[in-house]
Amino acid sequence: MSIKELESYISQLGLSFLEWATSPQFYAQCGMAILAIVVSYVIATLLKKYIPILSTEPTDGPLFSIRKAIHDTEDLLFPLFSILMLAITVELSGLMLHQSGLLRLVQGFAVIIFLYTFISHFIKKQIIKTLIKWIGIPIAILQVCGWLDDVSKFLDTINMQLGDINISLFDLTRVVVFGSVLFWLGRVSNTVGQQLIRNQEDLELGTREVFAKLFEVGLFVVIFILLLQVMGINLTALAVFGGAVGVGLGFGLQAIASNFISGIIILLDRSITVGDYIELEDGRTGIIRELKMRSTTLETFDGKDIMVPNEQFITTNFINWTHKNKKQRYSIEFQVAYKTDLHKLFDILRKVVASHPQVISGEAVPIEERPDAEISGFGDSGVDILIEFWMEGIDDGPNRVGADLLLMIWDALKENDMEIPFPQREVKILNPQ
Repeated sequence: MSIKELESYISQLGLSFLEWATSPQFYAQCGMAILAIVVSYVIATLLKKYIPILSTEPTDGPLFSIRKAIHDTEDLLFPLFSILMLAITVELSGLMLHQSGLLRLVQGFAVIIFLYTFISHFIKKQIIKTLIKWIGIPIAILQVCGWLDDVSKFLDTINMQLGDINISLFDLTRVVVFGSVLFWLGRVSNTVGQQLIRNQEDLELGTREVFAKLFEVGLFVVIFILLLQVMGINLTALAVFGGAVGVGLGFGLQAIASNFISGIIILLDRSITVGDYIELEDGRTGIIRELKMRSTTLETFDGKDIMVPNEQFITTNFINWTHKNKKQRYSIEFQVAYKTDLHKLFDILRKVVASHPQVISGEAVPIEERPDAEISGFGDSGVDILIEFWMEGIDDGPNRVGADLLLMIWDALKENDMEIPFPQREVKILNPQ
């Protein structure tokens, strides 16, 4: 194309645009676009004003994260209704004016605003943001403008052959886009669904955990099947292949399968649950923070996590300190000198132990659960004293009752001139010379 032909083409294009920009159809589309935007703004404003969860910032309480997420959708209302109203005007303009190019362009801008607002409010992962910005938004614009089918056909022509499998650029793009969206939706749905289940206070904690885990498994099975459909894999052939693979997995992944089944059994028989204080056979202890399908997480009081395979709770012994009863009995042992007035000592010890705010005491408490002091034996250097008391929870972490009581007993013995003996030996000289 020569320069003159190019100049002529540009001139004709400018004249065509000027003619279109001054035509009644152009002004009609401008008016319809403005009307659609105004109506969308009014609807969004009214919804924000009269729907409590949108008008008032949620505070801490049940389902706070879900209520906060719903409240944050107020910024999406205006662009969302703009897209819907502009879609209506596009159809009307096509019927009445036989053209809708300007309205489609405005609708494309509304889609861009909606997606950017959605990304900034609800998506935290940078890789998901990048995919939506560089793949999701262009696809949405192409769909709005009516060019998506043409672009899809072009991408489908760029392909490569791997044996009997034909892979095109369109197939790869579709798998990447829909796979990312499916896994993101699955993760969000899993978080929200499990939180809703665990907040059902009328269900027992163990039952809630069972339903939460079954929901998680079912959700990811559905996502996996949908992803296979997107990839174009025949599920009938997959079932035959899965049967053969299942036999191999049964031998090669016995430990994983055993832990998975053990997790189901634990959740159903409710032998342990979240919040229980567990002592394992090897002496390790911790509070159950999370029950997973493969393992259980024990959180120790010094900030460590112990990952215990579920099979261990089925095949080995363990102690559950707090499953049925949070009250625990503890004892303190020490010695006093033989010259000590034991009757006076026992009264002092009972009062000192009962004065601790976390020790169960008082007239309303059964006598067998009140703090008690007694003689446990006679040692080489002094009288062995045993103190027993009950408390709610475990004597560790935030409930360090034993250490407090030892210090309180030490102070009480000093105030009353009572001695804690130490080993002594008496030497006799048989021949003074």
